[in-house]
Amino acid sequence: MLETTKGSTEAINPFEVALKQLDEAAKLIKLDKGLHEVLANPKRVLTVSLPIKMDNGEIQVFTGFRSQHNDARGPYKGGIRYHPQVSIEEVKALSMWMTWKCAIADIPYGGGKGGVICNPKEMSESELERLTRRYAYAIADIIGPHTDIPAPDVYTGGKEMAWIMDTYSALKGNYVQPEIITGKPIPIGGSLGRNEATGRGLAFTVREAAKKLKVDMKNTTMAVEGFGNAGQFASQFVEDQGAKLIAASDSRGGIYNKNGIDVAELRKHKEKTGSVVGFSGANSISNEELLETECTILIPAALENQITAKNASRIKAKIVAEAANGPTTPEADEVLYNNRIMVIPDILANGGGVTVSYFEWLQNLRRDYWTEEEVNERLDKNITKAFLDVYQTSEKYGVDMRKASTVLAVNRVVEAIKIRGLWP
Repeated sequence: MLETTKGSTEAINPFEVALKQLDEAAKLIKLDKGLHEVLANPKRVLTVSLPIKMDNGEIQVFTGFRSQHNDARGPYKGGIRYHPQVSIEEVKALSMWMTWKCAIADIPYGGGKGGVICNPKEMSESELERLTRRYAYAIADIIGPHTDIPAPDVYTGGKEMAWIMDTYSALKGNYVQPEIITGKPIPIGGSLGRNEATGRGLAFTVREAAKKLKVDMKNTTMAVEGFGNAGQFASQFVEDQGAKLIAASDSRGGIYNKNGIDVAELRKHKEKTGSVVGFSGANSISNEELLETECTILIPAALENQITAKNASRIKAKIVAEAANGPTTPEADEVLYNNRIMVIPDILANGGGVTVSYFEWLQNLRRDYWTEEEVNERLDKNITKAFLDVYQTSEKYGVDMRKASTVLAVNRVVEAIKIRGLWP
């Protein structure tokens, strides 16, 4: 699960951002106009109405979505988020980015994404269960172990995935089908290493970026925007490489200590209090100030559109590693690139989650489970190769890592479409 942060999010349509990124890649590779149009539109977007009886006896109707972007390389794959700001444009964008993410990781999936407009922080566990099971029922006909495999995202986790698995299994044969969904708790078919995978994968990309930039990890500092699951594990694994955490934030505010913040102690504090705010020995800062903190590595792990044309020129990091989806706008990308800041884009940096989701799916299909060491070794090999593939593409085309990522992904998806053909 990603962590939202306190601060303003510009009213930027994420799907327009995704389309602009696709347009730029299409120009670089001289993509056929028709194929460009195919990739610019999801194959299917489902909108569902979800009536739920609340604990007080009242009926409240929620709206949910599932966007299926492209399945040329394999089943749709992508998370389900619960958030008040969920929109159809957002899930369309995220499903496109999932297509690219899976192609970059070179795993046999396409892109999907789901979401429900709600505020889970204001709902009881029983209300969330009824909402989740109703949503699973509503999308059951378009998901499946070989068609569309959901996963957790913002404000969803193993608990919600278990409810979806149980609901789907009851609807589709009344036998356990763990392969319908990933990010499950270990006792019902989850994979070891899955909870840490997004952060661990990001740390691998930071390690490789540091090598390319000749940065000594033992003399680096980092700031983490969004100290949720992804942000916590990312900071832990980057700290293990020698970096020092100096700033962190979450939905309640941010903290800063130039002398360093112990990640393990901060995690304990957050678990106890619910926030990074009030951590001993640290000063309070805003989320905006955190983004502009002087550091070596900046890890945006919150929501979209946090680094924009307005603040990009004030970013002082050498490496921006995106744990969140879409935290940097195209205009900001250009500023950062011109300032020689390496952005490790979301579709590469946070690919560890979907990669280990793929491993979980394989284990479920085979009913054969791997050790955590085996999972982590496979993840390191996969993510390192993905980083190097993207880096080589960036050098070949003379573009930033995001454009290179999209170019690499689009080329791989287009190749699959051409081989399969357009039928009938």
